[in-house]
Amino acid sequence: MKKLRQITTIKRHVLIVDDEVVNREILGNILSVNYDVEYADNAKEALAALSRQDKRFSLILLDLLMPVMDGFEFLKKRETTETLKRIPVIVMTSEKESEVRSLKLGAADFIAKPFDMPEVVLARCERIIELCEDRDIIRQTERDHISGLYTKDYFFEYIRQIELWSGYIPRDAIVFDVEQFHLVNEFCGRDFGDHLLAEIGSALQKELASMNAIACRADADTFYIFATHQESYDNIRNIVQGILTEFFEVNHIRVRCGLWENVDRNVEIEAWFDRAKAACDRNRGDLSQSFTRYNNEMHSRYMFEETLIRDLQSAIDNKNLVVYYQPKFNIEGDTPRLTSAEALIRWIHPTLGFISPGEFIPLFEGNGLIQKVDNFVWNEVAKQIRKWKDEFGVTVPVSVNVSRIDFLDPELETKLLRLLDENGLSPEEYMLEVTESPIAKTWSALSKSSRTCARRDSASRWTISAPDILR
Repeated sequence: MKKLRQITTIKRHVLIVDDEVVNREILGNILSVNYDVEYADNAKEALAALSRQDKRFSLILLDLLMPVMDGFEFLKKRETTETLKRIPVIVMTSEKESEVRSLKLGAADFIAKPFDMPEVVLARCERIIELCEDRDIIRQTERDHISGLYTKDYFFEYIRQIELWSGYIPRDAIVFDVEQFHLVNEFCGRDFGDHLLAEIGSALQKELASMNAIACRADADTFYIFATHQESYDNIRNIVQGILTEFFEVNHIRVRCGLWENVDRNVEIEAWFDRAKAACDRNRGDLSQSFTRYNNEMHSRYMFEETLIRDLQSAIDNKNLVVYYQPKFNIEGDTPRLTSAEALIRWIHPTLGFISPGEFIPLFEGNGLIQKVDNFVWNEVAKQIRKWKDEFGVTVPVSVNVSRIDFLDPELETKLLRLLDENGLSPEEYMLEVTESPIAKTWSALSKSSRTCARRDSASRWTISAPDILR
């Protein structure tokens, strides 16, 4: 920002308010090299100049003793007008006793008369303008424009400042969000949704002081609160839920809360709220519970899941993910015949040992990493089918899982065709297995051809030959 100020060719406007011509000329000569300077004989003229819309002043240099309206009266009037309060004032005086009074009335600095050191005058003016512009930038960016609460970045920075000076005080991290908030925007419009968020933000701001707390809107409908430890946060939850109830009569649009009490200072600040968010997410879809505390059991689960997320890529690279094949037999007749197989994924972790797919599949389906697992399995299966053909001269079609997120991949068809081509396989040798979920139901309803080509193997799965999905 400082470099930008130095290279810009735009001169900032400075207003000199002094009834003595000599003083105005001296200051004008000093400042006109760097600034566009205007003059006023007294504070009343200054107010008239500042009320014009054609110029925005960056600084006012104000004499205190003037006829018509003096500098003290100007400072008092300035405090009543928001636009004037944003313009910094440097008081010019030779009376020491006036310095304290002017600073209490809102002056940013003072310059002693007579002006015997031009470089000091320039340095003070430059510094005050710089501080004021930085302050305005902070004011414009520190608050979320919808809720009026802090933005996430400023929220974390203010927590660091709080912790720097009072880190010994027990404090809590609270996260809450509005479940099914997307329905608000979809059915009522984004403007209505923004209005609801503004109401929540306004209600929170009224409660923060009594809680010795700060808050931010961390995401669309997610809010963070950092507060001095309290026994209960029911008041906050009830206030937010009351706003939602006032707007909606349906009970599935509700507030969910997560709390980590007495945060651990040995953990990064962002992790405090990650853990409170994990507690909050435990309530998802559970209308019987809306407030959850982060505890040791949840922490163990959280660390376990974070370990799986961290180690997934190395598991793929080191083949710790192992594909097993469950054979399928045709039992018609006297002798069962092998007709196909189903690919099953298992994880043999180097430190955690055997990990059930029931542990990692739902986790990766929830965060989108399941696509990495699927792509790994698809490649391994295609290679194995090719190997069996080369070694035994027979084809064993194998079915592989296709997750919901795979259907959203615009490269899905290209990936599958490339697999078949690279391994010299026909589409009939490669089967796609879709878990019966909303996406599967949608898929089966999209076209009659898909429905007639699909074969239901069990109560919960559909198996579709590769040609069907590649048509």
